[in-house]
Amino acid sequence: MQNFKAERYVFEQNHTKEQLLNMTHVFHRNPCATLPVATHGEGVYLYDNIGKKYLDACGGAAVSCLGHNHPAPTKAIQAQAAELAYVHSGFFTTNAAEELADKLASLAPGDINHAILVSGGSEAVETALKLARQYYVERGELSRKHFISRRQSFHGNTLGALSVGNNEPRKEPYRPLLMGSNAIAPCYPYREQREEESEREYGFRIAAELEQKIVELGPDSVIGFVAETVGGATSGVQPPVDGYLQHIRKICDDYDILLILDEVMCGCGRTGTFLSCTQDEVVPDIVTLAKGLGAGYQPMAATLCSDSIYSVISEGSGALMHGFTYMGHTIACATALAVLNTIVEDGLLENVLKQGDYLISQLQEHLGSHPNVGDIRGRGLLVGIEFVADRASKKALNPNYSFHAVLKSVCQKNGLLCYPAGGTIDGLHGDHVLLAPPYIADETIINQIVELLTDSINESLVQIEI
Repeated sequence: MQNFKAERYVFEQNHTKEQLLNMTHVFHRNPCATLPVATHGEGVYLYDNIGKKYLDACGGAAVSCLGHNHPAPTKAIQAQAAELAYVHSGFFTTNAAEELADKLASLAPGDINHAILVSGGSEAVETALKLARQYYVERGELSRKHFISRRQSFHGNTLGALSVGNNEPRKEPYRPLLMGSNAIAPCYPYREQREEESEREYGFRIAAELEQKIVELGPDSVIGFVAETVGGATSGVQPPVDGYLQHIRKICDDYDILLILDEVMCGCGRTGTFLSCTQDEVVPDIVTLAKGLGAGYQPMAATLCSDSIYSVISEGSGALMHGFTYMGHTIACATALAVLNTIVEDGLLENVLKQGDYLISQLQEHLGSHPNVGDIRGRGLLVGIEFVADRASKKALNPNYSFHAVLKSVCQKNGLLCYPAGGTIDGLHGDHVLLAPPYIADETIINQIVELLTDSINESLVQIEI
């Protein structure tokens, strides 16, 4: 391995970027970029093929919740692979799948007791949408066809998941292929709460838009309301204000529609409780999980549902009209079980709450009065910073600056991995950075993240001449 790394380094130094681009057969997300080669990880750090060290403050996309090279999931993979790697879920169940589903049910609130085990967040959301439709079909309510979601939400990249999301630039190339969208206001107090409103009053006002939309579409035509409990990658981390989700839950109950919460990013302990909605004292009908569920050691996701949804289908047609080849993949299930057991047994939820509070406090201390930092917000170890051209007016940075892209590049150069994005406000305007360090982070790591990020923000602003 060492010889390979050395040879690769020499090879790269003796070829132009254009030559290297023509030598990869991987269709990268950005085919015009030359990416460093990641070789190994340890704890909160990643290393590339020339030995550079990166502090991973985002886990890719809030995935690597246990950090890198953690022994528990690694051993689980090895043990399960040596015993049984794969069986088709139409022929067999496995101990790994059954034990994972039991664990998920034990950690979920209320009557959420059933798990469909899939491979990624988009699959989990797609599964949720089809499960919700089938639920009403089994009840004989065939007119139910509409989903309601929120502006500037993101729920995945399959066509169904993309349809219910409302990040317009991501949808634009595929719009003729997508279902129609029915969007209401996001929970975005930094920009949309009125001066005379309390947070609770604001939450009730925007939640009332759900009822208005249901009435507009016709209650008998609506399947459910889909929302990220804590808005994630496209909105720059948006925790719900006090009372908002409780009012949403009541509206869904009043009109007999399903509450579908997307916790692909914010679930599995990322905000300090297994499901983030527990902190809002709300139990959804369906909830989606991914990212931290497999912690990056295996592709793993789940769609969880209530007893009532399960009963309607199991006592009706008796068949889930949906499936994937790799549903309930044995190694992935064993890995996810090891991840969940580690989170619980090592007290990592408590650490997430403690370090999340510390991260917010340190960001406020170092960046709270920065002229180009408008808002610092988050829940647990899911934290967002929104950037502005002017703090007083909250004017966004010129999108032509692509500040988020500059910041990502500068941070990576400085040995920090974070998750910036643009279009925070409406898909075009606004820049933010998302931080999602692993649950094993301590105060020393948090201090390093804040120091590196602060320096990188200032360096990036100089580059765009702000």
